Amino acid sequence: MPSDPHAGYLDAASSEPLHPAAREALLAALDRGWADPRRLHTEARNARLILDNAREATAAALGVRRDEVTFTSSGTDAVHRGVLGLLGGRRRGSTLLHSAVEHSSVLHAAAWAGTMLDTTARVLPVDREGRLSPATVRESLAALDGTAMLAVQSANHEVGTVQPLAEIAARAAERGTPLFVDACASMGRLPLPGGWSVASGSAHKWGGPAGVGVLLVRKGSAWRNPYPVDDRSDERGSGFENVPATLAAAAALQAVVAEREAVNARQHALIARIRDVVATIPDVEVVGPAETRLPHLVTFSCLYVDGEALVTRLAEKGYGVASGSACTASTLTPSHVLEAMGVLTHGNVRLSLPRTATSAEVDAFLALLPDVVRDLRAEVGL
Repeated sequence: MPSDPHAGYLDAASSEPLHPAAREALLAALDRGWADPRRLHTEARNARLILDNAREATAAALGVRRDEVTFTSSGTDAVHRGVLGLLGGRRRGSTLLHSAVEHSSVLHAAAWAGTMLDTTARVLPVDREGRLSPATVRESLAALDGTAMLAVQSANHEVGTVQPLAEIAARAAERGTPLFVDACASMGRLPLPGGWSVASGSAHKWGGPAGVGVLLVRKGSAWRNPYPVDDRSDERGSGFENVPATLAAAAALQAVVAEREAVNARQHALIARIRDVVATIPDVEVVGPAETRLPHLVTFSCLYVDGEALVTRLAEKGYGVASGSACTASTLTPSHVLEAMGVLTHGNVRLSLPRTATSAEVDAFLALLPDVVRDLRAEVGL
């Protein structure tokens, strides 16, 4: 077991440990950002200044306009507002096109819209690496002239595949189709792709505090708030923002963007090493592309091994990883992402490095993994 209690944490794609910049900003803002930022007294103005600074810093880090940024209660909330707001504000069509590997939050929003907004969802297939072809997008948009919207993630949360969004956005623009981009898995780690009408992010994925999402609505986009309007917030959000947490999220985002070139290079090399070693274990398939991927993430599937059992055994050894065999630990249904890719859906493990992961920690994990896989197979008679 690693001597450092945090050294074995290899599930940053679920939640990145709090960035030091976030911790510092949060502690500083707790004493000054507790008041209602929409009142007129001194304490309220202090809170408003913090909230405005958080929005300004977030916009600068992402290269967007300040008035395009809204803070929500989570990344999931930002996704739901983004998808449903585009459908509610649609100027034509009733079809939502989305890739087969979108996050479950997009799928749930699409299902809800089918009932409440009388829309129809159509799924676009991906290749064995989880990539959506721009040609598929063009053909689908042409066949469904007047599509209400297109939803395509920037990068996949399970296998790390980065989508060719520049080309996909160009195909959507040719047809005048609004594009929603779920950037929760990549925001901060990679530059925000262009061409979106609406995009979403999640602070705890980049080292900010949980409970802060980012909704980006491009100025001029046909987006309408799908929920009751709250006069305490801007026209896109609702409720009382966690002001100190928004500043902490913005501080972490700025720090991650500033350091990402060096961190990404180091993590990409570590993941490449993991891919190489894992591929030498008998009957193990490394899933997803070797290059066009998130730098910190790798998924692999082990024949004759239950994914949840492997996650549990590694946890007993001091390592925290996730299983891509299910979107959440509470369901035993196979991953729709892995099914769409046509790869093995069981015996799957997702490993994602936090920013502080070292070469020594990776080597220790790799030294342990083959024995764990062998032992689990032996327990079932293999």
